Amino acid sequence: MASFNRVILVGNLTRDPELKYIPSGTAVSEIGLAVNDRVKKGDQWVDETTFVDVTLWGRTAEIANEYLNKGSNVLIEGRLKLDTWEKDGQKRSKMRVVADKMQMLGGKGGGEGGGGQRSPGSRPQQSRGGGDEYSAPAPEYSSYGSPPDDEIPF
Repeated sequence: MASFNRVILVGNLTRDPELKYIPSGTAVSEIGLAVNDRVKKGDQWVDETTFVDVTLWGRTAEIANEYLNKGSNVLIEGRLKLDTWEKDGQKRSKMRVVADKMQMLGGKGGGEGGGGQRSPGSRPQQSRGGGDEYSAPAPEYSSYGSPPDDEIPF
C-alpha cells in the first residue's frame, strides 16, 4: 500500500524563531505555530487552537529568523515527523512538522509576516497568494528524518 506524508498549515508564530547552525554549517530554525479551527459547540462556534512545532532548514531558516517574529502569519508546507526519546527512564514522543516551504502572509512594510528590506541574497518566489514563498534545499538527511543526534543544536 502506498503512503503519503504531506502537511499544509496556516497559522501564527507563538514565539520568535530560534536560529542555530549544525556543525556542517547548515542553518536550522525552530518555530511554534498556532493554528485555529472553528468548531461548533452547542449553539455557538468557538475557536480551537492547535500548537505545532515546525523545523525549518537552510536559507528558509535564515529568512524566518530575519523577517518573522511572534504573531507573524505564515503558511508552512512539509511533512510530519515523530521524534522519540527517553527521559528519566520514560519513553517520550512528539509529533512535529519538518518544513519544505514557508510562505509569509500578511502585509508588507511592517505588518504581520515580515516585510521591510530584503538582503541581496534572498530571492522570494511570488505565489498566487500574494505572499513571499521561500524554500531551501533540505540537507541530504532530511528525507530520512532529522539530522544525527550529535548534530542537533538544541
